[in-house]
Amino acid sequence: MENPFKKILHHNEVPNVLKKKVLNDIGMIKLTLDIADLFVVKYPNTFGELFSSTSNNNQNKTKN
Repeated sequence: MENPFKKILHHNEVPNVLKKKVLNDIGMIKLTLDIADLFVVKYPNTFGELFSSTSNNNQNKTKN
C-alpha cells in the first residue's frame, strides 16, 4: 500500500485563511474543554471540599 502523505506537494503552502480557521477551531475546542473541566470536575470538587470542611468544623466545634 502506498503512503498517501507522500503524494502531498511540499512546495505548496496552505492559505493563511485556512491556517487562521484551523487555529480558531483548535482554540474553540480548547476553550470548550476548559469550560467543561471547570463545571464537571473542579466545581463539584470545590463544593465537596467545602461541605466536607464545613462538616469537619461543625464536628470539631461540638466536641469542644
